[in-house]
Amino acid sequence: MFALYWYLRAFALRAQDRAIRAEENFRYYIATGKPFDSRLRKSQVIALRFADDAEFVALAKKAVEENLSSKQIKMAIEKWKGDHHRV
Repeated sequence: MFALYWYLRAFALRAQDRAIRAEENFRYYIATGKPFDSRLRKSQVIALRFADDAEFVALAKKAVEENLSSKQIKMAIEKWKGDHHRV
């Protein structure tokens, strides 16, 4: 039962991570006219979803240039935008 529960949970989270990456890439494309930098890691993109539109693009560039961790990205966000739809 534990293995089944873990598998179902992991599958749902992986699917959500893919959806988040697509949504944030589209958000970045709308703001800049370019897709995300390919050097952005999944964890960075997931952390960037909490950033407000006003600081999103600058923070994404900073994340790539300074290789910020997801925790550092979250701490750098000034205007927090909650994500209340996570599994």
